[in-house]
Amino acid sequence: MTARLYIVISCYNEEEALPLTAARLHEKMEALVASDVIASDSRVCFVNNGSKDRTWEIIRELHEGDELFSGINLSRNWSHQNGLLAGLMTVKDRCDVTITMDADLQDDVDAVDAMLAKYAEGNDIVYGVRGNREKDTAFKRSTALAFYRLLERLGVEAVYNHAEYRLMSRRALDGLAEYHEVNLFLRGMVPLMGFPSATVEYERGERVAGESKYPFGKMVAFAIEGVTSLSIKPIRLIAGLGIVIFIVAIVVAICFIVQYFTGVIVPGWASTVVSIWALGGLQLFAIGIIGEYIGKIYLETKARPRFLVQDILDGFGEKVREPRS
Repeated sequence: MTARLYIVISCYNEEEALPLTAARLHEKMEALVASDVIASDSRVCFVNNGSKDRTWEIIRELHEGDELFSGINLSRNWSHQNGLLAGLMTVKDRCDVTITMDADLQDDVDAVDAMLAKYAEGNDIVYGVRGNREKDTAFKRSTALAFYRLLERLGVEAVYNHAEYRLMSRRALDGLAEYHEVNLFLRGMVPLMGFPSATVEYERGERVAGESKYPFGKMVAFAIEGVTSLSIKPIRLIAGLGIVIFIVAIVVAICFIVQYFTGVIVPGWASTVVSIWALGGLQLFAIGIIGEYIGKIYLETKARPRFLVQDILDGFGEKVREPRS
């Protein structure tokens, strides 16, 4: 029996790219159905993540014109990670396997074939991994490599050069549903489950239309979210650094005592001022990191919903809701 596939795509202001993406995915899905790789009732599910343009209108038009396309309309923008999770959790009871990808066609659609082949071999999770980053700037390549190395050093299990292009089986989706944290970093959460996994290399292309939704500032915030959501090593590093500074302070104090009794006078206030500024800066940095963790604890204890679905457009299923007119 062939698997029912749902391709889940989180969309934010993608009115320019969406028609091109839909056409390319329509072609791919028809080919997969014709070759009996996936079931005929497989779907492409677009998640409108609080777009301010015509994205949801286009999704409705696509659904009305072809049952291949389904849609989920969130109540507002819930961040890219929450948008993906909303799509996955909404369709998990309707499919056998899902694939998540970006709406801009930068992820190679043809890699879906290789992903499904890996799934047929018994893998619950298949990661789409960039074969190279030659199209990126030197700055982006170096910062990306530094980010993955940092995650590794901090004990976060992550797949190098993997973004959100990922296949997950129904069993993996059920496992992901057991994770209830509000602070989401799917690239680190998915490997934690430990299900059989594989990788598929592909070449990432240019955006077909529109602008990137991840400028440098958002990338930095996303990196911080990833580190603090999955590792407490930064706090331990601060504790270790505090011990080192305390030992250095004892050594310096002994030196000053020896100098005092030998008649050597330490001139100037420069060293004192530098020490105060250095230690003050370190303390503020440490408080900032600790505050980041306390803030996350605060959000988790509130147990707020990670997303709210406003409308669902699909060809079948008990949970289908038409938008209010």
